[in-house]
Amino acid sequence: MAYNSMDLAAFKDVWVFCEQREGKLMPTDFELISEGRKLADELGVKLCGLLLGDNVEGLCKELAGYGADKIVLCESPLLKYYTTDAYAKVICDAIEELKPEVFLIGASTIGRDLGPRCAARLHTGLCADCTHLDVDVPKYLDFLRASSTLDIDNMKFDMEDRNLKMTRPAFGGHLMATIICPRFRPAMATVRPGVMRRAEFDQAKADAVEIVRPEVKLTAEDVHTEVVEVVKAAKKIVDLVGADFIVSVGRGISKNVEQGIKLAEDLAEALGGVVGGSRAVIDNGWLSADHQVGQTGKTVHPKVYIALGISGAIQHKAGMQDSECIIAVNTNESAPIFEIADYGICGDLFKVTPMLTEAIKAQKAKKQ
Repeated sequence: MAYNSMDLAAFKDVWVFCEQREGKLMPTDFELISEGRKLADELGVKLCGLLLGDNVEGLCKELAGYGADKIVLCESPLLKYYTTDAYAKVICDAIEELKPEVFLIGASTIGRDLGPRCAARLHTGLCADCTHLDVDVPKYLDFLRASSTLDIDNMKFDMEDRNLKMTRPAFGGHLMATIICPRFRPAMATVRPGVMRRAEFDQAKADAVEIVRPEVKLTAEDVHTEVVEVVKAAKKIVDLVGADFIVSVGRGISKNVEQGIKLAEDLAEALGGVVGGSRAVIDNGWLSADHQVGQTGKTVHPKVYIALGISGAIQHKAGMQDSECIIAVNTNESAPIFEIADYGICGDLFKVTPMLTEAIKAQKAKKQ
């Protein structure tokens, strides 16, 4: 392929890499299929899920049920476990044969390894760790109006632009950058888990699944690494993305960090939720990085998000403002967090939090 004279018109369809581990699909797959469905509809093309593995055809219906028009299925015993060499070769072979114009990958540990390797082989661009995707220009402008201070109305935009607009945090989360890949295809993006909404499952679509099987040209000589053993981490990572209730702490716990975290843990336990934290909390070493909510942490949308002593920097709000219900506790009545809170309590978190915990426990006791 002559990459310096690429025929962009030859590329069509939106592809999503569907990550499976031990025969189980990852939650990000459904988020990306749902988002890919919107992009494909705006472009007027098909949405394809790309599934690799060994004996994984049974997963195709589930992917179709969330919106994929067809599944590009590549199976081989050499694909049972993820290895960079094998997956990158098979994916790039399939892309060069079928030519998608957009290729989305979840920003998991596997996706962060796989994306750059594929982009380099394909001589195309990759935007990493995206938090927002657009094709339709008017929708992109609406996004800019809501999330930036740019004077959009006095700027010129090509309203017919079909390039994928990939937005991600930059400079440590202090800025948001939108990247395009106008000269090469496919436009590739890794997408942060939890930032896209999962669609409703449609059984009729699942039953009508179409499977495409490109030839898998893979031999043992192509694979330079071998998975000898799979060892699961003993330490349980906090699942912020999947939690229905999150109690997050901020710099407001600084006068007694240990007590502040304990109060948050007690409240989270009463709710059946988990503890999160702002960037300041993680940077100070008060909680580990897997607790971080915000642009440089996890993007979450739980049923209830309780912010204790969090002022509400724009980087933090970007990671939790889509929560169904936001409750903020802060001594500063002008704190920005109150601008997006459904319920605000202007008070000392060290006094308010135990009262909330006891009230929840009492309410639960009544129902028993």
